[in-house]
Amino acid sequence: MSPGMPPGQHAALPGVTLWFHDSGGDGPAVFLLHPNTGNSEIWEKQAGPFIAAGLRVIAFDRRGWGRSIADPLTGPQPASVAPGSVAEDLDALADHLALPRFHLLGVAGGGFVALDYAAWRPGRVISLIIGASYGQVQEPEITAFFQRVNSPDFQRVPGVLREVGATYRGTDPEGVARWIAIEHHAKQDGALAQPLRTPNTYAKIASIACPALVIAAGADLYAPPPLMRLWAAHLAGHEWHELPYAGHAINWEEPAAFNALVLGFLGRGAKA
Repeated sequence: MSPGMPPGQHAALPGVTLWFHDSGGDGPAVFLLHPNTGNSEIWEKQAGPFIAAGLRVIAFDRRGWGRSIADPLTGPQPASVAPGSVAEDLDALADHLALPRFHLLGVAGGGFVALDYAAWRPGRVISLIIGASYGQVQEPEITAFFQRVNSPDFQRVPGVLREVGATYRGTDPEGVARWIAIEHHAKQDGALAQPLRTPNTYAKIASIACPALVIAAGADLYAPPPLMRLWAAHLAGHEWHELPYAGHAINWEEPAAFNALVLGFLGRGAKA
């Protein structure tokens, strides 16, 4: 079991045997959506503090990552194009756990899904938190910006150099080694990236009305703060914060500051 995470288990959902961690309890539930790099274990620095604060913490491996296996025998794929959307898997897991409403937190690629879900199921999302993510927003200025920073040469750089900030790499070698170990067994060979249920656009983001928190990372090479501000400007009434020394792995690199921002936001009124 990943240190710091609640025990894990499988759920047979439509089209997937989904691996998830659930702390249980009667507190407000928060779903944690992992980035494209890593799996649910990337939340091990959040689980304990969030549980101690009275939250019910739920994190799952998206299908093809970690221990979740796409499995047609468990039912039809939930979207018209396999392998289905993460938003629909999240919705099925919430039904499985009989959770009508919950908070939603996603970083990096998990932020793509969080925006997708919050626009689709507004009645279920109490509040929305996005960290270090360009949102996979399909707008010309977002696409052009992202393509300029995400060049072919950049993609040839080792993942740990692209994703983990220089400050963290220099100060916490053990933490870097653990991040690499999680990434090493995160994505299964041949796994297909799940599509969004519908494309993220400015209009779609503008339709999200729940309280929202956006946390940018000043040393993020994928989604620097000016890129995040382009889409966040369309998210009504959001709070904005920056962690100036954090890289793309924002919640892993600066857990104390990240957790304080999230828990403070929830404590100020983003409640059921």
